[in-house]
Amino acid sequence: MLRLRLHRKRVMTKGSCPPLRSLLALLVLLSLCGCAQQTEPPLPPEPEAPQALSWDALEYERSLDLLYAEQFSVEYYTGNYQKIAVGDGNHYLVVPEGAEIPSGVPEEIAVLRQPLDSIYLVATSAMDLFRQLDAIGAVTLSGVDTSGWYIPAAREAMEAGRMTYAGKYNAPDYERILDAGCDLAVESTMIYHNPEVKEQLERLGIPVLVERSSYESHPLGRMEWIKLYAALLGKEAEAESYFNGLMERLTPILEQENTGKTVAFFYITSTGAVNVRRSGDYIAKSIGLAGGIYAFSDLESGDGVKSTMNMQMESFYEGARNADVLIYNSAIDGELQTVDQLLEKSGVLADFKAVQTGNVWCTGKNLFQESLGLGDLITDLHTVLSGVDVPLTYLHHLD
Repeated sequence: MLRLRLHRKRVMTKGSCPPLRSLLALLVLLSLCGCAQQTEPPLPPEPEAPQALSWDALEYERSLDLLYAEQFSVEYYTGNYQKIAVGDGNHYLVVPEGAEIPSGVPEEIAVLRQPLDSIYLVATSAMDLFRQLDAIGAVTLSGVDTSGWYIPAAREAMEAGRMTYAGKYNAPDYERILDAGCDLAVESTMIYHNPEVKEQLERLGIPVLVERSSYESHPLGRMEWIKLYAALLGKEAEAESYFNGLMERLTPILEQENTGKTVAFFYITSTGAVNVRRSGDYIAKSIGLAGGIYAFSDLESGDGVKSTMNMQMESFYEGARNADVLIYNSAIDGELQTVDQLLEKSGVLADFKAVQTGNVWCTGKNLFQESLGLGDLITDLHTVLSGVDVPLTYLHHLD
């Protein structure tokens, strides 16, 4: 009996080991799994949704430097946004290409989205600024037909079909303008006589900017409007380079003493009256910048007063008979080539000092469309007043 009990004890002791090993192995396995779980990196937090840009959140950076222009301003904001103000009280927000329109833009602010590549240009004086910026391609619609353009690049664009006639300022072709995807209408101040046209364009979703360079008090302020169009088109560097070069050419003239010579600028109407400029007109002021004295400096300008006026020949005779220089304005009835052609308009002019001394000149018809030519006109005037025999750009001598 004792052997039997001992044998059973040995069997039971020997058989109890496998369960213990299994338990230990299980504990080790669970420990390893726990360690593996602890070494996994935590998941990153979900990014916050970006907040939409608002009008009030636009941060001011700088303003466009202007030397003479007073009828517009440009402010630059972070992200290349621009706020533009024009002298008629209109304001614009320029949104760069690919950027979002900020929320909360005031209702009175017109939004312009770059690129502006389908412009309806009615203000013919602005075309020369687009030409200088190499941006005539941005003008796809014209308020003047082909025959009305004296700027070769504009005429060529019309003839090639890259620019099409879309009606004059008071009778635009709304359907054509919409079909072309017009993103901006640049109107002349004539639109003020037809406000319903401006209102209709805006109802159709087309922003309207009125070209007010003619309201600038300084002649060079007119030319500085190239900086406004450059801001709209993203060509600020080109405009800055051009205007700086212009000032380098003109500064020596502007700094010289006045010659004391008098100049009359005029044309004779179909009724025999004489059209002259008031003293506040940019041509009269340009004569002063060139070193001359305008013959009718006593004809003052004022708000609501036209910059030109008609007078009877007797009054013109009294004011300009002793002028040192006569300049005939060819814009209305065409260019003259000889003094005889001038005298055919009025024989009384034969008594004028400038006619007798051979100091009579005529403008080219393209002068008033080539707005940037004003710098060359000032140079021409200075050359005439100085008596220097060099080629001129916009004036030619009447033989």
